[in-house]
Amino acid sequence: MADGHLLFVWKTSGYELREQDGEVPAVGSEVETDGRTLLVTKVGPSPLPRDKRPCAYLGR
Repeated sequence: MADGHLLFVWKTSGYELREQDGEVPAVGSEVETDGRTLLVTKVGPSPLPRDKRPCAYLGR
């Protein structure tokens, strides 16, 4: 798998998994996406099989 990280993005219609370049954001930091600012609530392993990238979980 590629370098970088994943974002598990909260949306009113559900969650969306996105690939991102660079370092994973820290818990408690804010991420701007789709014109909204979301909070990193958790950083964990990727939910994808055999994917070594970290995943940042975003919420409101």
